[in-house]
Amino acid sequence: MAQSVHITTMRKMLQAGDPVDIKLWTKSGEIQTWHNCISLRYDHYAGVRNMKLLDSRQIRKVRDICIFEINGLTVTL
Repeated sequence: MAQSVHITTMRKMLQAGDPVDIKLWTKSGEIQTWHNCISLRYDHYAGVRNMKLLDSRQIRKVRDICIFEINGLTVTL
């Protein structure tokens, strides 16, 4: 049975600074999987965070609400 975590727990996991694997929806509706990434900055009012993909060293923005899985755990609201 799949386990789940609340979105507030996901935010705490991202703030810890440890590399995580996430699955998310993009603006176009595509599903992406980001491996080995860390959260750099979080804007509480916009709900957007900057994520650094450690393998490619890219920095990307993602909305917290678009993340639906972290480290194999389903994110619930």
